[in-house]
Amino acid sequence: MLKTYRYPSFEYRRSAEQDSAQTLCHPVVIIGAGPVGLSLALDCAARGLQVVVLDDNNTVSVGSRAVCYAKRTLEIWDRLGLGQRLAEQGIQWQVGKVFFRDEQAYQFDLLPQAQHKMPAMINLQQYHLEEQLVQACQQAPRVDLRWKHRVTNLEQDETCVTLTVSTPDGPFQMQAQWLIAADGANSDTRRMLGLSFTGQAFEDRFLIADVVMKADFPTERWFWFDPPFHPQQSVLLHKQCDSVWRIDFQLGREADPEEEKKPEKVIPRIQAMLGPEVPFELEWVSVYQFACRRAGRFQHGRVLLVGDAAHQVSPFGARGANSGVQDADNLAWKLALVAQGQAPEALLHSYHDERSAAADENLRQSTRSTDFITPKSRASLRLRNAVLELARSEAFARPLVNSGRLSTPTCYVNSPLNTPDTEPFASAMVPGTPCADAPIEMAGQPAWLLEQLSGFTLLSFGAGAQPVSVAGVQTRVLELGRDLLDPQGLLAQRYDAQPGTVYLIRPDQHVAARWRRFDAQAAQAALGRALALH
Repeated sequence: MLKTYRYPSFEYRRSAEQDSAQTLCHPVVIIGAGPVGLSLALDCAARGLQVVVLDDNNTVSVGSRAVCYAKRTLEIWDRLGLGQRLAEQGIQWQVGKVFFRDEQAYQFDLLPQAQHKMPAMINLQQYHLEEQLVQACQQAPRVDLRWKHRVTNLEQDETCVTLTVSTPDGPFQMQAQWLIAADGANSDTRRMLGLSFTGQAFEDRFLIADVVMKADFPTERWFWFDPPFHPQQSVLLHKQCDSVWRIDFQLGREADPEEEKKPEKVIPRIQAMLGPEVPFELEWVSVYQFACRRAGRFQHGRVLLVGDAAHQVSPFGARGANSGVQDADNLAWKLALVAQGQAPEALLHSYHDERSAAADENLRQSTRSTDFITPKSRASLRLRNAVLELARSEAFARPLVNSGRLSTPTCYVNSPLNTPDTEPFASAMVPGTPCADAPIEMAGQPAWLLEQLSGFTLLSFGAGAQPVSVAGVQTRVLELGRDLLDPQGLLAQRYDAQPGTVYLIRPDQHVAARWRRFDAQAAQAALGRALALH
């Protein structure tokens, strides 16, 4: 189907429970083997849970879908053993340029702060990403990945969810203590639960044209408003691996999708953009519309929604797949502690609290981006164009330009799991914030802070901190000077560390609490709060 990629075919296997007279109950069942479901499976397995993943297909995603993955998402995959590999395979970039008509309006840098292990962004076709995730799951002893398994019905009570699953060998039933719906925007799970989305559907249509070409464009994100080669519309250009370039053309509301996908319509658009002398081949063509909406709640009894099954955003800003993987990052450690009896089920309620806030922020940003890219009135169009004109020379206008606010991690500032500061800090690492990486030294070797953060951790900038425990969950202590060194001083700078400063860090590498000096009673109380025990 594609010139640069051959789709794998994964084998359906009959499981032992299909021949069992008993209905087996699994700790966690995930529906959907996309980036979110597979990331969650790897994370749960790394935390000691047995996981079954069901997918109704037997290959990776078809066509041009998600392409941009942000630094925080790469840090999550790095914790799961895949970050470096994906960063090397993808196209790394951090500079974006915005053009108005035939001139550059301004440019931005997504990683103005140096010395982070992961790049600001990579571009990588979703099928490449999924293939890497599938391979990792196949090598994970606790992940049972089942292809050609479609869930056709579910029922739940206070103790489990019972699933009816259709397979090539016929239907069977299985049970899950916890069921995770990662089955996308058209989620069958959500439909079976009778859940609806609220939000806004946009009428504008956009054309995706993936082309194979040798081009000397830099590895940057280029976005045009009203360019000469596509007047009164917008165009987005991204480089992907395998010499594939993704081009998004805005078409407007009245465009006929079937007509616009025809090569005789697509090729002249690309030639007008690139020039007649640039050779290229079409790799993929599709037309899409999008919506900004979400489910009312992300937890329904023993069923939890993640990724596009929980929320949908426009593709401008790369907030879809990135926010979905961050859903998985938020949920996995909570599922593990609850399933293993170390935390109450109330801990899972915080998944909705934290990730619905993240979804609302993504929806706000995505809707604003769409309104700027596709003005709905003449007055809005005049205002947008005035902003773009001013941005060429006036710095104050540049933050107003919105070609898609690119994905950033959400700070859970209002999370019930946080312990508020009681003393002043200059650092931005407030409770609820994902930890900033920094270069460190461990046992005489260069390393990175985030590589050391697993489980609940007390990061201590000086002697005195001791492990604390609540309900069988114990913190570990990382002590500056004893366990790690800060050769460049960047760790202390990024965490506003004074001698004696201590941070309590959650298993998902978010700050839970911080103090200027260690107090065992305060640390124990903060750990209990982070476990939803208080």
